[in-house]
Amino acid sequence: MHYHVMAATYVSEYVIRLTFRDGTVGDVDLEHELRGPVFEPLKDIEQFKKFHIDPEFHTIIWANGADLAPEFLYQAARVTAGP
Repeated sequence: MHYHVMAATYVSEYVIRLTFRDGTVGDVDLEHELRGPVFEPLKDIEQFKKFHIDPEFHTIIWANGADLAPEFLYQAARVTAGP
């Protein structure tokens, strides 16, 4: 449950700042994670910026159906602030 993404803000390039349910805040650089057909459109930075939080799965998703597991995002986050 503490892996749930509660807020997500675009920072720069392919970096998103995430806030998790447990209060952890961290930056995730997803540039090297955009592999495979579903992620290919997100290499266009303007498409990448159009993420939102899925209310059911508590992770970031894009309109084309691309998403990343919240557990992965939590582990990948460079912590910028703590609970």
